Amino acid sequence: MRAMRTLTLALAFSATLAALAGCDKQEGPAEEAGKEVDQASEQVGQSIEQAGENIQDAANGNK
Repeated sequence: MRAMRTLTLALAFSATLAALAGCDKQEGPAEEAGKEVDQASEQVGQSIEQAGENIQDAANGNK
């Protein structure tokens, strides 16, 4: 009786793992928009950093 229960639980666990592994991660519109926001904020950060370097160079008389 105990072996049958263990086997049933093992089969259920295996089926659950197989189902989860078979699921493709579909990105929705919110996740795609989030990635675009991340990219835009990265570009803004780089632009601000470059502007700061330009200001430092100008203050030091390098440009």
